[in-house]
Amino acid sequence: MELFIYLFFALFSVLNPIGTIPIFVGLTQHDDKKERSRISLWTSINVCIILIISFFVGQYILSFFGITINALRITGGIIIASSGFSLLSGKFSKKRGIGKKVQTDVQNRNDIALTPLAMPMLAGPGSISLLIAFYQEHHTTNEMILSSAAILAISIIIYIVLRSAHYLSKILGASGIVAISRIIGFLTIAIGVQYIISSILSIVRGI
Repeated sequence: MELFIYLFFALFSVLNPIGTIPIFVGLTQHDDKKERSRISLWTSINVCIILIISFFVGQYILSFFGITINALRITGGIIIASSGFSLLSGKFSKKRGIGKKVQTDVQNRNDIALTPLAMPMLAGPGSISLLIAFYQEHHTTNEMILSSAAILAISIIIYIVLRSAHYLSKILGASGIVAISRIIGFLTIAIGVQYIISSILSIVRGI
């Protein structure tokens, strides 16, 4: 159960669905309630699929390109920490590739559930590298079941948050969302730094 809780909160910090609220509201402001519900559902489904594939298939991609797990952890740690700094500085949307140009392009497309919402805004390089590295240490049958359950749980949370985004944006307000995002940003930085430290220690022990 500890593994489930750890992975759930690690993914929650890196994905940061709360920080996605203002972006989702902006992109769906002209849609009706039914359409926003559909987009929320498909975004969560897409995120779940992307994370599951990353968790189970990522290791084979590493092997194919000859990338070591320590290299991945350090790179992933840097990306995760960078996302955390972006949350603290209020530049999260830009770091996730959701600039004014992207927002303008989105208005000309009917479906935004896959891009930019599911990827890269939610399931980005940070969460993908986190899952690949996590699989290397937790790949027994029981651990894989718990990990899959954690991914499913975070996907459900994403659906609930996005489904309620317009309501939450009114309740929390801009300052509330920023405050929560910065707390999550601090935790995200800690996760990234921990990944880097663990990798360096692993390399030193192997020398």
